[in-house]
Amino acid sequence: MLKVLGRASSINVRKVLWTGAELGLELVHEEWGSAARPTSAPEFLRLNPTGLMPVLLDAGFVLWESNTICRYLAHRAGRDDLLPAAPAARARVEQWMDWQASELNNAWRYAYFAHVKQSPAHTDAQAIAASVAAWNRHMQILDGQLAATGAYVAGDRFTLADIVLGLATHRWRMTPIERPRLPAVGEWFERLRERPGFLRHGDNGLP
Repeated sequence: MLKVLGRASSINVRKVLWTGAELGLELVHEEWGSAARPTSAPEFLRLNPTGLMPVLLDAGFVLWESNTICRYLAHRAGRDDLLPAAPAARARVEQWMDWQASELNNAWRYAYFAHVKQSPAHTDAQAIAASVAAWNRHMQILDGQLAATGAYVAGDRFTLADIVLGLATHRWRMTPIERPRLPAVGEWFERLRERPGFLRHGDNGLP
């Protein structure tokens, strides 16, 4: 049995659930991250000492870090279309996945917590403006890549890079900030909307 632990609204949990949908996997989702089942609970920390979601359980094998879980599931299923076996093609997919997890996430974090989470720790107007500017600048990088491929993030085929960046782009579209018009991103987003897994776990109204 494959089990995913984490809050259903979490963007990182939704990455894994969407990946599972693309793979046709029966993922058992167990809700964690609420007041009733906090990720600070000892039983959760025994699985993931960072206290972050999601966690994947696969017959005694425990794995955390959402992008790593997505890679594991694709490789486990032998889906070279989502995560190529050829070194250069695989590196291209992983490059954009790593960029999402580091560069893009760092850009949007302050603005997102200010505008969506209404965090009292994220009220500095200059920091919010800087985060919005950085977020839009990074999205313009993605737009340039999509304009170059004319299809998907890593080339002419849908891959894991589209899953992690599709969810990140949905968050960008849902956050109430000033955004530039990015035609290639818009066209790609409509292509993602043709995928049932994205409609269920990505473009589902959750920021």
